Amino acid sequence: MAALDDFNSDPAGTVAEALRTCNAAPRFAAEVLAGRPYPDTEAVVARAEQVARALPWGEVTLALAAHPRIGDRVAGASAEAEASRREQSAMSDADAEVRAALVEGNRAYEDRFEHVFLIRAAGRSPEEMLAELRRRLGNDVESERAEVMEQLAQITGLRVRGLVT
Repeated sequence: MAALDDFNSDPAGTVAEALRTCNAAPRFAAEVLAGRPYPDTEAVVARAEQVARALPWGEVTLALAAHPRIGDRVAGASAEAEASRREQSAMSDADAEVRAALVEGNRAYEDRFEHVFLIRAAGRSPEEMLAELRRRLGNDVESERAEVMEQLAQITGLRVRGLVT
């Protein structure tokens, strides 16, 4: 998808497929599509983030399943894999100690919350992501769900912005 005009005018199935690479929750694409046509990039990004923040937890867990662990080497040629590699590009600079701590932290997080640790990696250093992982391990379940939903909304917004610009 090259631009907002294409996003607004391409067949719904084509746009839905592209939107699913931004957020894999089942209702996400349909709810964003329902707002077409959008007047500008900011409007579609705002709607995408709004939809992501309002998803029921069951759909959030489906979206989480499409995200790799922070620090994992992402394989594959899918649009989701390419986005994850771009977003986690700072991990290529992480030293062995930080990588090992992220592996250990991811394991502890998944044991505690029963889903992958999700954070908007774009614009963050490996050390910042590790600090956030450690901080969030202290959250209760409801607080962590709220943080996960906010991170999912931010990631979704970044991906949708890339889709329509």
